[in-house]
Amino acid sequence: MGKWYEGMVRPLLFRCDAERAHELGVHSMEWLARLAPLRAVLERSMAAHLRTVRPVEAFGLTFPNAVGLAAGFDKDARAWPAAAALGFGHVEVGTVTALPQPGNPRPRAFRYAGEGAVINRMGFNNGGSEAMAERLAHQPRGAERRIPLGVNLGKSKVTPIEEATADYLASFARLADFADYVVLNVSSPNTPNLRQLQDESRLRELLAAVTAANRGRAVKPGGRHVPVLLKIAPDLTWPQIDAVLSVIAEHRLDGIIATNTTLARPGFFAGVNEAGGLSGLPLRERSTEIIRYISRATRGRLPIIGVGGIDCPEAAAEKLDAGAKLVQIYTGMIFRGPFLAAEIARGVSARQVF
Repeated sequence: MGKWYEGMVRPLLFRCDAERAHELGVHSMEWLARLAPLRAVLERSMAAHLRTVRPVEAFGLTFPNAVGLAAGFDKDARAWPAAAALGFGHVEVGTVTALPQPGNPRPRAFRYAGEGAVINRMGFNNGGSEAMAERLAHQPRGAERRIPLGVNLGKSKVTPIEEATADYLASFARLADFADYVVLNVSSPNTPNLRQLQDESRLRELLAAVTAANRGRAVKPGGRHVPVLLKIAPDLTWPQIDAVLSVIAEHRLDGIIATNTTLARPGFFAGVNEAGGLSGLPLRERSTEIIRYISRATRGRLPIIGVGGIDCPEAAAEKLDAGAKLVQIYTGMIFRGPFLAAEIARGVSARQVF
């Protein structure tokens, strides 16, 4: 499948600008999600293909395999029901904000095929958490889902940083009932001041409020605790990561995602004059380094989802060996095709890295 994509489909997609190609990919996956009979056939075929792959247990959930689709692809939860048919073990929708917003001006996404990388400054373009909640209410829920669904929350651009907590709480209240887990994204480089929420005092305020809201939900009739994770930047220093881990422990968060895109411009990218977050192969080593650091600092007790530069089973195994329980892909799929998750899931299972 990978050779078919790289030889025939990718050249056609790459004639479009990066965002247009992304939109075509989402529409194709949304089309598959709506064709239930075809999707069911592909899901059964994929399940047979992955029958030797062992499931993964993390933060109280069972994942059919270790490979998920990262946030950023399906921003408005339109296409995710087709993810299992492509071999994904989980999918994360969003990033979604309390208020609908168009994101930054176009062009805002740039491919670098020779480097296996993308720079984007999308700016959380999405239809808002209320619209996502209405959509999820009519999509598979609970046992109807083939794979766990994560919902990634961000701050609305127009919301002052001082009011960020209320912004996240609004989205959490609307979407927690539909999510198998929730992610607090405080690390995108494309929303002004957002990364300030990784500072210890602001992060403490945010996590205290969200975990309190989560406890309140759990004690209500029919309520449940939804696992809450934090997504961090790769540009934090080790002392900053220590501070983040301290706040996570204080509020007993369920896990961490390492990492988001980077503002660093290593090697070839030192000469690239495009603002935004860099993802893909240039991020691989740094994200793995952070995963290893977190795993050692927490003695393996904090579940980690590893993201950054995963385009093959070896890259995924590297992160799992470093301490991640699960991994996610996105940029790698742009260059390697929609069945990359299945290839990686089989590959890491064969290596017996779990």
